[in-house]
Amino acid sequence: MARGSGDGEGVAVTAKVTRRLVPYLFLCYIVNYLDRFNISFAALEMKADLGLSDAAYGVGAAMFFAGYVTLEVPSNLILVRVGARRWMARIMITWGVLSCGMALVTTPASFYLVRLLLGVAEAGFFPGMIFYLTYWIPARERARVLALFLTSTALAGVVGAPVSAALLRMHGVAGLAGWQWLFLVEGLPAVALGVTTFFCLPDRPSDARWLDGPERVWLEGRLAMERRALQRLPRLSLWQTLTHRRVWHLCLLYFSIIISFYGVAFWLPQIVRTWSGLSSAAASLVSAVPYLVASVSMVVIARHSDRVGERRRHVAFTAFAAAAALVLGALLRQPLAAFCALCVAAAGIWSTLGPFWSLPTVFLSGTAAAGGIALINSVGNVGGLVGPTLMGVLKQRTEAFQSGLLVLAGTLLVAGVLGLSVSEGEPQA
Repeated sequence: MARGSGDGEGVAVTAKVTRRLVPYLFLCYIVNYLDRFNISFAALEMKADLGLSDAAYGVGAAMFFAGYVTLEVPSNLILVRVGARRWMARIMITWGVLSCGMALVTTPASFYLVRLLLGVAEAGFFPGMIFYLTYWIPARERARVLALFLTSTALAGVVGAPVSAALLRMHGVAGLAGWQWLFLVEGLPAVALGVTTFFCLPDRPSDARWLDGPERVWLEGRLAMERRALQRLPRLSLWQTLTHRRVWHLCLLYFSIIISFYGVAFWLPQIVRTWSGLSSAAASLVSAVPYLVASVSMVVIARHSDRVGERRRHVAFTAFAAAAALVLGALLRQPLAAFCALCVAAAGIWSTLGPFWSLPTVFLSGTAAAGGIALINSVGNVGGLVGPTLMGVLKQRTEAFQSGLLVLAGTLLVAGVLGLSVSEGEPQA
């Protein structure tokens, strides 16, 4: 087969896979992040009802990650054994039930407990998705496809803002508070998607009836060729992967990004309301704007990263841009200007994700990839404990968000430096 013909066939097959899988995975991950972020919208009313201080809310929001991080690696290793379809279905059904259960919390203690259990239920979902895509998407197109998939983390805010605003207005219906309706309604789609995932999602290209014979042959051959190329590199066992210097470098880089990612996400509606003086529902709606800007930016950055075949600088420079924007947001006194800076910061933070998640898939495969990706996500998500907690403590002490935003900017500067120094060469076992 001629080179041009093979390339053309590869583009067509990859495009077909992307059209069939990514929209569904995209929907699943929108629902996943909606269930993570809805606490930020519910907090506009829930804090007062439960008697939560700013610091207590920050701790409760972060408790999710205590459960999530603990079971992340074991969950992803189970996924490899039982298959993505079964395990991701289990994850979605249990997290949906627990997300609905957030409507039943009545005290700070019950708030902490359900958030912890929600993290346990969700553990392994994101790295499982990343690992699953390595079965379907060739390495050359991976950053672009990952970015399309990861835009769901931003679009969850775009979708969640107006939906949450509407649900908050249901206060008093059937004797429930608006924030209780928010959790009940937004948790149910995860249960429904868990059921459809079990029956509809193929584990591998060989199971995909919507690919014809030549398409399956090309895709499985291309991915097998990439796996053989990885096998010719110094081979890493699971234990070597979990203790590898480059894997831990990526862990620290992702940790630095995630501190600001969740530091912004869990506090964004409250920042908007404080700066603008808007009502809870209006602040929820306005909070969609930074997420919308971020969803466009991350696709543009990932496309450029794929086109030039470079990852490190794309991670670093977007982190530096976000850090500068957070500093401006903290220093500017005009609310509209500060909000625009916050939009730029969100664009920078979210735009690191596509290029970043292409880095570990370059040198990890098989069980090592499952364990390594899960470890990176697990350690990185400790930042989800740190970011919201820091923002809550600093907000309570200073009665303002400026100091918290400056701390988040500092972590992004660290991320930029780590991004520039990460190696993209062959691993040394």
